[in-house]
Amino acid sequence: MPDQPSKNRAWGYALALSQIGMEMFVPIVIGVLLDNWLGTAPWILIVGVLLGLFGGLLHLIALVNKMERAAKADQPPKAP
Repeated sequence: MPDQPSKNRAWGYALALSQIGMEMFVPIVIGVLLDNWLGTAPWILIVGVLLGLFGGLLHLIALVNKMERAAKADQPPKAP
């Protein structure tokens, strides 16, 4: 079972990516529903798209940075 921590890390990254997808999808759905309810189409949808895009991208950048730090920590130090 020496690969258990790496398997757990892989599952964590997969769950984080699915969360990013939901962060991009949910504001769009909320925007569509609110536009239909309030009759303001397409303005709330546009705001939802922008919020989902920027929020998802920021989370994705943070996840990539975290993955890079973890990869560097797992590598043995280089000899000079």
